[in-house]
Amino acid sequence: MHMIDLTGVSKVYPVKNGGTVVALDGVNLHVDRGSIHGIVGRSGAGKSTLIRCLTALEKPTEGHIVVDGLDLATLTGSALRAARRRIGMVFQAANLLDARTAADNIGYPLKLAGVPAAKRRERVEELLSLVGLEGRGDSYPSQLSGGQRQRVGIARALADNPAVLLCDEPTSALDTESTAQILSLLRHVRDVAGVTVVIITHEMAVVREICDSVTLLGHGQVLQTGTLEEVVADPSTPLARELVPMPVVDLVSTESAEGRFEPNAVGTVLLDVVFTSHPGVPTGATVLRLASSMGADVTAGTFESLGSVQVGRLALTVPAYHADKIIEQLRKNNVHAEVRDQ
Repeated sequence: MHMIDLTGVSKVYPVKNGGTVVALDGVNLHVDRGSIHGIVGRSGAGKSTLIRCLTALEKPTEGHIVVDGLDLATLTGSALRAARRRIGMVFQAANLLDARTAADNIGYPLKLAGVPAAKRRERVEELLSLVGLEGRGDSYPSQLSGGQRQRVGIARALADNPAVLLCDEPTSALDTESTAQILSLLRHVRDVAGVTVVIITHEMAVVREICDSVTLLGHGQVLQTGTLEEVVADPSTPLARELVPMPVVDLVSTESAEGRFEPNAVGTVLLDVVFTSHPGVPTGATVLRLASSMGADVTAGTFESLGSVQVGRLALTVPAYHADKIIEQLRKNNVHAEVRDQ
């Protein structure tokens, strides 16, 4: 079941010369309830505009944005304000109020909403525990590290019990250790609080580490979208190349001393092979046995974990006369294989 549904969403801005700028162009996007979804793209891809539309700060020129069953573009007044409270926002910089303690920063949205002081204190204590800041509620932002400030920002975004946590580059200002901790926290928050997490990022490492699914934006359009398993299955796609690059092969032009075929040797070709598996499913061993039985040599390979999905990429050296048959056999076993351009 989807938590977020964008259907035919376009956003067009007028410019002074009478023309227009198309920031979003027919975007269709679906995010499953309780998932962690990454949205990636270069500068100018439309990510910032998409954030403003998802948070109902702007209405789309065309299309529908449905979050938790409500079409944001049709809401006004108190109904719109209530819908916005169902979307928590985490920023690149925590944007905390320097003159307020961590606890006061976390409780500020509740104070604005008129929540009684006793209930605010109770909720703030729950959130401090959730984000691993027990005993730091009286600390001011200047007394906290960058990672701790981001934890406060996450807790503040969760104060109103949102259905969606929208994170805009939440780790790009952090060091490597703090980045790993914040990503682990976001996964923990998803598991404990049951929120749907959307992460806007330019870092593929973030997608590899935490996301269940991903969307690639470019020039205001969705270029590719799907679960991580789906998007890496075809190595020729942009997301697949970025998420799990094909192994680099040092091409030579002779046979090995053992008589095995080497890349670029006479009568050989190089196959790029991709397969996915899950814990407990020995797909990698099956592929290796299959390749060996058909006279293929493993020239290079990588194995990576993308969330719960394990992705293997192999470069196989095979006899040219046998390549088509090997590709056919691999594909029959749900393994993607194609001849690499050399």
